[in-house]
Amino acid sequence: MRAPRAALWALTVLVSMLVSSFPNRVSAQAPSDVRGAWSAQSYHLASGPTHPVRGQIVFTESEWQVVFFVMREDGTPGRGSAEGGGYERTSEGVVFRHLFNLSVGEAMDGLSAAPLNMVVRDPADAPLEPTRIGVEGDVLTLYFPSGNRMTFLRSAKDCI
Repeated sequence: MRAPRAALWALTVLVSMLVSSFPNRVSAQAPSDVRGAWSAQSYHLASGPTHPVRGQIVFTESEWQVVFFVMREDGTPGRGSAEGGGYERTSEGVVFRHLFNLSVGEAMDGLSAAPLNMVVRDPADAPLEPTRIGVEGDVLTLYFPSGNRMTFLRSAKDCI
């Protein structure tokens, strides 16, 4: 009879450990409030390369703006992008509405050269980009449909 009790006790301990860690796993995966300013950190391409980036993304209640630079190895910008528009929250993240885009850049590992591009769209014509998000503490990760992802650090604790 002792062996089954010991096994039951071990199972109870294991289940309680898993249950106690479960809320942390859920909160890391669950969409949370993204409003405020976030500093760009890295750009991970689906094809493998990772680039340091500098810039900022800002979310209001319903709008977003981002300016970021993909940095060369010498610490200078090789590419840049400024984008913005509206967004809606979903259960897994956000759907970006791309109203404005300004981008330009040289070819970099995993990225082809991009000539100067300036686009302004009417809301009815703006493309939508459903994007999964992850927030763990002060780290925001945007998982784009392309398979690329960008990471950001919260710029300030009380920025909303």
